[in-house]
Amino acid sequence: MKEIVLAGGCFWGVQAYFDTIDGVIETKVGYANGNKENPTYEEVCTNTTGFAEACYIKYDESIISLEDLLRSYWKIVDPTLKNRQGNDIGTQYRTGIYYIDDGDLNVILRSKEEEQKKYEKPIVTEIEPLKNFYDAEEYHQKYLKKNPNGYCHIPRELFEKVK
Repeated sequence: MKEIVLAGGCFWGVQAYFDTIDGVIETKVGYANGNKENPTYEEVCTNTTGFAEACYIKYDESIISLEDLLRSYWKIVDPTLKNRQGNDIGTQYRTGIYYIDDGDLNVILRSKEEEQKKYEKPIVTEIEPLKNFYDAEEYHQKYLKKNPNGYCHIPRELFEKVK
């Protein structure tokens, strides 16, 4: 099994989206690459902790490649927006690809280069090794499954296209 952490705005939709993809074994939402131990949601929302709302993804690369996982990721973000996605604004809503395996970096950079061809503005998505990841509070886990009409910046029809 392989692992990666992806930030793409509010983590509720990111998790719900990746939960629909064949080969994704496990997801959990949390806070990535910040500067405090065990942050709370309220602390992350102050824009002072450096954390991004993110989704940890464990996947079976015999079913889905990192390239395909990243192609799916690019479909749900505007990577040219800094510190926002949809109606959500703040540093915690930045886009980011946080890798655990250093061997994944070249694949990630190639994917970004390919995606950049679709935009005139530069892609501002962070690409960094994962420094830390803290699970979000339980009420955030699988939020859209528990609250099917909950807020999501990702168009719901995209959830159906990846099945």
